[in-house]
Amino acid sequence: MVRYRQEQRRPRKVVNKEGKKDKTAAAKRAEKNTPSGFYYSFLTIILLLCLVQITISAVLNISKIISYKAKIIQITKTRDAALALNDQLKDNINNFSNVAGLEAIARNNLKMSSEDEVLVIINSNKDEEKEKEEKPKKIGFIKHD
Repeated sequence: MVRYRQEQRRPRKVVNKEGKKDKTAAAKRAEKNTPSGFYYSFLTIILLLCLVQITISAVLNISKIISYKAKIIQITKTRDAALALNDQLKDNINNFSNVAGLEAIARNNLKMSSEDEVLVIINSNKDEEKEKEEKPKKIGFIKHD
């Protein structure tokens, strides 16, 4: 019987001096959860926005890296071509500064000879053959009256 009475006991409601009743533990927990739940959901939204921003910036940075790599490859090819051209021009300058190089250019391109030499130029018939080989004229429709 003693046990039965103890089990049936309910917590007493304590009244403050002001006449207000104390809140039960469940009511206190419910009040605590409401502001913290809003706070956690707000933080979750902020974190998701930050995650989206980080993802977008990462994608943009990767695309910039790819375009910069392509530009670097193109610039290195251009630089290599310019260096090869510079080497060729240096060789040409060295050849033109020599007397033998100038003489070879004069003989081959300008058809010149030295004082004691006789220059004989033999033209081939390739030019004449090309002139003879005319394309046949296209015959179109003849207009009859």
